[in-house]
Amino acid sequence: MDDQTAASPIRLTSLAHGGGCGCKLAPSVLQQLLADRPAVAPYARLLVGTETGDDAAVWQLDDETCVIATTDFFMPMVDDPFDFGRIAATNAISDIYAMGGKPIMALAILGMPIDKMPAELVREILKGGSAICAEAGIPVAGGHSIDSPEPIYGLAVIGTCPVASLRRNSGAKAGDTLILTKALGVGIYSAAFKKGMLPADAYAELIASTTLLNCIGAELARDADVHAITDVTGFGILGHALEMARGSNLQISLRVDGIALFSLGAELAQQGFVTGASYRNWASYGTDVVLPDDFPVWQRHILTDPQTSGGLLVSCSAERATDLLRKIAAAGYPAARIVGSVGIGKPGLNVAT
Repeated sequence: MDDQTAASPIRLTSLAHGGGCGCKLAPSVLQQLLADRPAVAPYARLLVGTETGDDAAVWQLDDETCVIATTDFFMPMVDDPFDFGRIAATNAISDIYAMGGKPIMALAILGMPIDKMPAELVREILKGGSAICAEAGIPVAGGHSIDSPEPIYGLAVIGTCPVASLRRNSGAKAGDTLILTKALGVGIYSAAFKKGMLPADAYAELIASTTLLNCIGAELARDADVHAITDVTGFGILGHALEMARGSNLQISLRVDGIALFSLGAELAQQGFVTGASYRNWASYGTDVVLPDDFPVWQRHILTDPQTSGGLLVSCSAERATDLLRKIAAAGYPAARIVGSVGIGKPGLNVAT
């Protein structure tokens, strides 16, 4: 698997110690950093803050409308600067859709090692981000840049949504069915890419998934039978499902055989192409996850695999799950699958095969 090519004469990934959402701090480290942080003051119009580790902050403007604010940035997981910009922008905008909103504008966040990268490469990164913002129907209205030792790019994004359409990660209900809208394997593919072992067709699969906007979230949020939504990113499907379980004070069961994977995801995981973030994720939250006996380590790595610009995890009424799944697939998400259920019990995760 050595037919990988790079569009850029400089390997962007060689300039960074990590890439994509695999750069995120481990959940346990983040908890330590925030441990002595005072609680957010009780502002009546702050509907969503830091309390449940949700995807964005939400402020209620009036009786009908909310403003959603988020920011996301990371180091390159691919070498093509245009693709890097597209992936980072898609990932940042996803938080707005995960809350049930629609983006209205973005601000660019840029840090570049100006002594190592020619200006044309930086312009391509910005062009990639702008292209995705144009696809989402929003402008890049400004931003901020610095000279940094590693390349960093992302967006701060503002969106809006009706108060009634706001969806948190903590709204799951007992009896719900869980739907995941994209396949897993981004971190595994990224690890193979960085070692020059990802085939061209697999790279195309990676780009197609990571640049697919999660705009279906805004549509799903208008359905009263959709109770909770979150996007699956750096903490893996286990980490983000666990946030949903804890926030909702319920127990979540995931079925491994129901989860769609990238075409080479299982093969590459078995060959050891996993990120350091996968290990850090499991060390952070593994005590709250029950795995089947003799569960293979490579399969566990798929569940802890950091997903850059991953899919939406949707908790909906069981009676509507099949209809909603068809709707999601028809909207352009062919890898969408029913992946689990929500039940009464100690907040945590049970994994079954």
